[in-house]
Amino acid sequence: MAKYALYVSLEAKPGKEADVEAFLKQGAQMSEAEKGTVSWYGFKEDDGNYAVFDTFDDEEGRDAHLSGDIAKALMANADTLFANTPLKIHKIRIIADRI
Repeated sequence: MAKYALYVSLEAKPGKEADVEAFLKQGAQMSEAEKGTVSWYGFKEDDGNYAVFDTFDDEEGRDAHLSGDIAKALMANADTLFANTPLKIHKIRIIADRI
């Protein structure tokens, strides 16, 4: 069971929804190269609101992700794509799951 996770809520700037969705699809592809990332989800919560949720077996995997290419791309595009910056990244400890 993955024990660590990250959750980032993302509000697209008006007119940037398609760009955010393309960015999330690219992030999913990029996550395949991260050996410490167990799962990676980009999803739409409602109009203009998106989020990323990803899981890791250990803190090392999570820390590597936070300093990796996806995180760098997210921060580099934050001012262009998202209404709320700086982004709030929630570090989560998973206590139960069902897969």
